[in-house]
Amino acid sequence: MFDSVLLRTFVTVAQEQGFTRAAEKLSLTQSAISTHLRRLEEQVGKPLLTRTTRSVALTADGEILMSYARAILNLNRDAAARLSGQPAQQTLRIGLPEDFAGARLIASLQQFAERHAGLTLEMEVGLQAELLQALDEGRLDLAIGGHCHSKRRGKLLWREPLVWVFAEQASLLLPSPLPLAFFPDPCPYREVALAALAKTGAAHRIALRCSSVAGMIAAARAGFAIAAIPASQVRSGLRRIKPEQGLPALPDVEFMLFSRTQAGAGGDLTGELVEAMLAAMGGAG
Repeated sequence: MFDSVLLRTFVTVAQEQGFTRAAEKLSLTQSAISTHLRRLEEQVGKPLLTRTTRSVALTADGEILMSYARAILNLNRDAAARLSGQPAQQTLRIGLPEDFAGARLIASLQQFAERHAGLTLEMEVGLQAELLQALDEGRLDLAIGGHCHSKRRGKLLWREPLVWVFAEQASLLLPSPLPLAFFPDPCPYREVALAALAKTGAAHRIALRCSSVAGMIAAARAGFAIAAIPASQVRSGLRRIKPEQGLPALPDVEFMLFSRTQAGAGGDLTGELVEAMLAAMGGAG
């Protein structure tokens, strides 16, 4: 029989991707974290984590135990709530960027909430900059954001290319100066796209500032403006602009799950929530 305290430490180290952050989150010393993991590995009889000076990763046996550990911790919590006669209530406030707040992802989040008694999800859809500000101000617990270059710490969900798109029926000869469409500042796509164009010296102008993904895609479809968007957002009526047409290559976008800096934001549910969102997005990345 596995000790739930040891399982909680194991899950937290994996979620936080390190001993230091796990110790901070659990209000334990790093020595205590190491002791818990050593005791758990002794019970299992096999190593559960591979450690380097900068990170930790689950072994094959660690992956197997992780799914059981989360289930055991959830059952413990649910049993305690049921026996106390007062269901444990937890609210997770999640921020979703508009371009990924589709029916599939929201339905997956609803199913996730239904699997956890006492859990209520509240979602806010908006621009990434606004969501991250709400996260920093404590109005959200978790938020998804896309970055090409960022030092902000988060859990990597998936990565995909950032691509230039224009109207499918537009001439292969691009207009000059290039008419561009971007989200308002601060926008990570805008930053890297303009930096890439500056290196080529291509003439360009901002033709559209839009806070709506639908508006940006409509402008590109109409041939009004060229947009830089994640590859998964390319829709019918749009075509990707090839490098030989003169536009510079763009870096990949890393989509991250960010949480509040306060310990415990998201709790033990964060790892399961990540898996649910990855499944809903097709396991990208």
